[in-house]
Amino acid sequence: MVRPADLEPIQGRMKEIPANLVVRCPGCGTMLVTKDYVRDLRVCSRCGHHGRMGARERIELLTEDFHEWDKELTPRDPLNFPDYLPKRSSAQVKTGEHDSMMSGAATLDGRPVAIAASDFAFMGGSMGSVFGEKITRLFERALAEKRPVITATSTGGARMQEGLMSLMQMAKTSAAVGRLREAGLPFISLLTDPSMAGVQASFASLGDLLVAEPGAMIGFTGGRVIEQNLRIKLPRDFQSAEFQMSHGQIDLIIPRAKLKEELSQILGLLMD
Repeated sequence: MVRPADLEPIQGRMKEIPANLVVRCPGCGTMLVTKDYVRDLRVCSRCGHHGRMGARERIELLTEDFHEWDKELTPRDPLNFPDYLPKRSSAQVKTGEHDSMMSGAATLDGRPVAIAASDFAFMGGSMGSVFGEKITRLFERALAEKRPVITATSTGGARMQEGLMSLMQMAKTSAAVGRLREAGLPFISLLTDPSMAGVQASFASLGDLLVAEPGAMIGFTGGRVIEQNLRIKLPRDFQSAEFQMSHGQIDLIIPRAKLKEELSQILGLLMD
């Protein structure tokens, strides 16, 4: 029988372990050495779960020579929504970014591209007026410079604190995609965990090619909401990337380690 007194030396040593030394896999719960987890691109070495990446980290993974556009744009508070500005400021300190969306020009294996990525750590990657403006400008500049576009989404949807100003970004960004398509320039939409609600219901689902990471949650409304409103029982994994692909909603599932290589090959085929 283990007595509490016997555990005290062990508990004391545990307190001495730095908090950032290990990380728990969200998929299987395995404790992973943080530096190994980061080296493996935040993919669990045991179960293959793809963890979330920051926007800047994502862009660095996929491209080279990144030059950020519209970095100075900062969300405002058009509705004087309670506690919005403190939450925005907290997110800016936490991520080091002005908003949940980052965009700019880069190269992918030497090919010029326009790229954008959202950061779930910034208020759930939510789409507000700045997010939508950056995406719209991304497509407009890509059109002017004849660049293909890649977007990587990790978002819970529209930003409720901006109300209608947020929702109107759905139509605005979708119209920008339409202008790029008319010019015959490719748009690849990369759906990572999660890609939901207003973002998924607008530009993120309009790519010429819809690519997802393994296990990514993709959809519009949460499963519980659907079940309560429609009074039906849904499959457990109905919003997973694998379920979506089996039902024709996305085109490809590519493991993170192979994303850059395969996107480069796809762009070569589409542009040439």
